[in-house]
Amino acid sequence: MTDAPIGIFDSGVGGLSILSALRAALPHEHFIYYADNANAPYGERDEGFVQERCAAIAGDLIGTHGIKALVVACNTATAAAIQQLRDIWPSLIVIGVEPALKPAVALTRTRRIGVMATRGTLASAKFATLHAGLKAEAHFVLQPCDGLAEAIELGQTPLVQELCERYTNAMGKFGSGAAQIDTLVLGCTHYPFAADTFLKLLPDEVQLVHPGPAVARQCARLLRGAGLARSSGAGGVQWLSSGPIEPLQRMAAAQWA
Repeated sequence: MTDAPIGIFDSGVGGLSILSALRAALPHEHFIYYADNANAPYGERDEGFVQERCAAIAGDLIGTHGIKALVVACNTATAAAIQQLRDIWPSLIVIGVEPALKPAVALTRTRRIGVMATRGTLASAKFATLHAGLKAEAHFVLQPCDGLAEAIELGQTPLVQELCERYTNAMGKFGSGAAQIDTLVLGCTHYPFAADTFLKLLPDEVQLVHPGPAVARQCARLLRGAGLARSSGAGGVQWLSSGPIEPLQRMAAAQWA
């Protein structure tokens, strides 16, 4: 099983932000990336549909490709289906993502943190539990970002710019002063691809946080603990998609050009 691949999936290209961190932390591993772009975005789908798709994709990655671990590289999918996947395949390493509230608490100085995410993530019980456990540590300004993941997925640059500006304006004042937001959590795996846009809109002192590095560390820890980590040889990525594969290939080429 050591040489078996690691499966990773998202509703589209957003999970590439997680894959990038995984490849940096685990350079010898083989990955299979599945973009369910025929059904994107998950954040605007109902929970039952997301659970059904997650189970189907996981089943294919396990049954057809013999993966040794699965990374659910989508906040909405993690919130809706991570426990279901662990119940169905209890012996498989299954790693999800969640908005990086805990790292943001460690970074903030003003104790005001902005959280951008899909409505599905913000409405989930998993997010509610995470948020409730940290309310005493900081004040969180929660902002649903309808349409942003889809605009990033489709490469609609002017719309991405418009939506980023709209949602940051809706959250209030950013900066290092009292009662200003000094840390912004990008709570959807698509959003790091708009990081340059956010950085242009926000004061220099505002920090952006996303879950990629934490997911990569957790995956590496679990693989090594199970004796499943590859320690030599070149790694690589196989690309799969439920819809047109060109957007995935284009984004991946830009990511690792």
